[in-house]
Amino acid sequence: MLRINGRRRDLDLDHRTSLLDALRDHLQLTGTKKGCDHGQCGACTVLLDGQRANSCLILAVAAQDREITTIEGIAPSSGEPLHPMQQAFLERDAYQCGYCTPGQICSAIAALDEAARGWPSAVTSATDSATGSAVTLDAAEVRERMAGNLCRCGAYANIVPAVLDVAHQGDQR
Repeated sequence: MLRINGRRRDLDLDHRTSLLDALRDHLQLTGTKKGCDHGQCGACTVLLDGQRANSCLILAVAAQDREITTIEGIAPSSGEPLHPMQQAFLERDAYQCGYCTPGQICSAIAALDEAARGWPSAVTSATDSATGSAVTLDAAEVRERMAGNLCRCGAYANIVPAVLDVAHQGDQR
């Protein structure tokens, strides 16, 4: 049993099936992309109990009884406004081919949550690290936090401002 996007999904899978393959091949949730299949590109990023995870590196059986959110779970139902991160990506034209975009958006949402919780990164200022309060986000901080998500098209020049737009809105849902 997997809990995906708020729904219980019962599957009969080989115990060696990755979460990525379960999502794409068994549940037809194809928004999560298979890039490298080695945890190096971030195209398969999903939220696992609210934290980002490379779904190609997690066995589906290990994700049982955890809340899995894919890009389909972030996208609103028909007629609802877009998630602020989706809207920012559209407004900033933060995609080119779009292949990495679902993973980028999932990762960005989690990165903002991590910063709000005061989790430092390798470039977090000593002041922010010492207080344990929300990390001040700037372009360098966003680039560091998003380093696990690669874009072959090079849309980073627009991805970073899109993430900062949402960070400055303070609305990460």
